[in-house]
Amino acid sequence: MNELNIKGQKAKKSSFTLAQLSSNDKNKGLKAVADAILLNEKDIIEANKIDVSNAEKNGVKGSLVDRLTLDSNRIKSMAEGIMKIIQLDDPIGEVMWMKKRPNGLEIGKKIVPLGVIGIIYEARPNVTVDAFALCFKTGNAVILRGGKEAINSNLKIIEIIKNALISVNMPSDAVSLIEDTSRESATKMMKLNEYLDVLIPRGGAGLIQAVVNNSTVPVIETGVGNCHLYVDEYADLEMAVNILVNAKTQRPGVCNACESIVVHTDIAAKFLPTACKKLREHNVAIVGDPIAKSIVQDIEPASEEDYGKEYLDYKISIKVVNNIDEAIEHINKYNTKHSESIITENYSNARRFLNEIDAAAVYVNASTRFTDGFEFGFGAEIGISTQKLHARGPMGLKELTTSKYVIYGNGQIRE
Repeated sequence: MNELNIKGQKAKKSSFTLAQLSSNDKNKGLKAVADAILLNEKDIIEANKIDVSNAEKNGVKGSLVDRLTLDSNRIKSMAEGIMKIIQLDDPIGEVMWMKKRPNGLEIGKKIVPLGVIGIIYEARPNVTVDAFALCFKTGNAVILRGGKEAINSNLKIIEIIKNALISVNMPSDAVSLIEDTSRESATKMMKLNEYLDVLIPRGGAGLIQAVVNNSTVPVIETGVGNCHLYVDEYADLEMAVNILVNAKTQRPGVCNACESIVVHTDIAAKFLPTACKKLREHNVAIVGDPIAKSIVQDIEPASEEDYGKEYLDYKISIKVVNNIDEAIEHINKYNTKHSESIITENYSNARRFLNEIDAAAVYVNASTRFTDGFEFGFGAEIGISTQKLHARGPMGLKELTTSKYVIYGNGQIRE
């Protein structure tokens, strides 16, 4: 039996135990893991240094190396994320409603775990901790398959999690890592219907599309982020520049970073020179349409491909529009239904943007960087769903559950 089947079998068996754990038991396990992560910080960083060094030797671009890198602050944030999840209400076991039928049957709907969740992700070792914690809190077993870039970090983190669970008599098979990082292992995982109840891809467009197109396991599609910032004619331009710089440059390699600016023509001449100057202070490459180029002449021309691209890097596109109708049309054409923001002091335009933009998260006067489970108060997230069925936006605890009907009778038979 190969690695996937062995770990799938163990996860399935573990899922039945996990589904019956009390909230106190689950929180005890999570607390042990949070403490162990902080206690073993040096070991995690040492393992991570190997991954970072290998990535740099292999020419991985800087923004992706940033996503891979763990330091003391990021490890502390991982542990804090677990502690926040501990404080959240446990949805499992909640009876959403119960009603009595004329024949005396009492029929109710109850929240239960999904079962075994598979996650295929790339060079983000913090996902290993977030995914485990959210799945454990909701009574789900999880099988993780990270990218080769983060293998040493992931192995060390999983070892620490398992040992912590064992130390408090919790099932260590609640989490497992597929150590084979070949493309073949990912493909096989997409067909693991016998053990997986759902598969969640986290990464770039190529990975997500590969899973969506090839998986026979039900998929929750997550977050390619071609996110836009629309600077309206009624925008506070100082606010717009500050939000733009944050949304583009704080962490350009993440899915909620801004990839495109849409600007109203009436304020373009005033806004774009300052905005481009500030972006260039952060070494952002800028491409734009002919109107933007006539205002800031040393930017590069934008292609059709640029408007639909998730750069995940220090690059951004500009589109100048005549009105909010054009802005909404442009964004809905090119976006990936992730996160979109309007900067405006006009109430009507703000309302139109909120109502007419098709995306998981739509902002008024705020950075798209807030689309994040931690920032939304979920403790952490399993991913940001850009689809519309089952889950949409940052996926916290409730998005990792399903329901079942429970029926109480006293001898009823159907006539």
